[in-house]
Amino acid sequence: MTPSHNSPAAASAATQDRDFAERLDARIAQFFGVERERVGAISPHATRLVTAIEDLTEGGKRLRARLCHWGWRAAGGGADSGVVVAAAASLELFQTAALIHDDILDRSDTRRGRPSVHRVFEAVHRGSGWAADPEHFGVSAAVLTGDMSLSFAEQLFADAAGAVPAEAARTARDIFSTMRTEVMAGQYLDVHAEVAPPPEDPREQLERAMTVLRFKSAKYSVEHPVAIGAALAGADGAFLERCSAFALPLGEAFQLRDDVLGVFGDPATTGKPAGDDIREGKRTALIALCAATSSPRQMQWLESVLGRADLSPEEVDRARDLIRDSGALDRSEELIDSLVHTSDEQLAALPASDVARAGLRALADAAVRRAR
Repeated sequence: MTPSHNSPAAASAATQDRDFAERLDARIAQFFGVERERVGAISPHATRLVTAIEDLTEGGKRLRARLCHWGWRAAGGGADSGVVVAAAASLELFQTAALIHDDILDRSDTRRGRPSVHRVFEAVHRGSGWAADPEHFGVSAAVLTGDMSLSFAEQLFADAAGAVPAEAARTARDIFSTMRTEVMAGQYLDVHAEVAPPPEDPREQLERAMTVLRFKSAKYSVEHPVAIGAALAGADGAFLERCSAFALPLGEAFQLRDDVLGVFGDPATTGKPAGDDIREGKRTALIALCAATSSPRQMQWLESVLGRADLSPEEVDRARDLIRDSGALDRSEELIDSLVHTSDEQLAALPASDVARAGLRALADAAVRRAR
């Protein structure tokens, strides 16, 4: 049984989660201080790359890092170990790299209510009056910034893996490598889905959307962070399977919630323009579920506006109404509830301490019951 939200275990987990977050922030700040100096020794101009990574990393919810921590604790890792702090910091830098590249691919102007990294560098170019194309410079600099953040993630992960027994390090490294490959493949599938004709069968559309969701986000956002923490603590294959049974459905619910917010979220809360996923042409589960119950004429109109960056607010509202009236929003919420229920059952059966399960339970709630 998973501890209740007001149990002593839940209270202890909340305190320990805050303590861990403070240690994590300190480790990340220390790391950036060292890297600013290292890169600055190459050229002061290049420190902009580190600053851009640092600025974006500061704005996160630390979900993946905290899941890694509680995966470590669930497998018996100590509360005060620096190993999991380094691993968690690595995941934060991996996330930053993914966001930078994702914003380039999606041509997003904002991230977390601020200009996206490629727009930041574009603005630097314009403000400096440099030669050539500001937009191209912005994208070029952002690609390099994302690559640097990925390199930083590898560096921090190596620190963590180097401090545990060889077998645990090997298992964790395999998971990290799998995560990296899956995210890039998932990103490609997302880009491919935006331009390739959708399957005629709505069931195939949903299957395709769920594949993108699973590999672009669900696994690296929830399943792999938990597993990496547990693996570094020495968890065996059976325990890692139990972690995945809890974490994968939670990750899928997390991304389904993100897809709902991408269409129906409040821009003041999400930090993204209203209906951004519609303008970007995202072939999410919401669109597939809408196709299952909408008329050909309705879907023809929706297909005509998906991916149009110049959509008016009225057209966005019409698309939202169509998706809502089709029952797709309700069906998506039902799917989220079903996945959360499965995750809850698996978490309750996880052979871990009450405090560790309470910590994971709190993060599960935060992942799916959110407005941003």
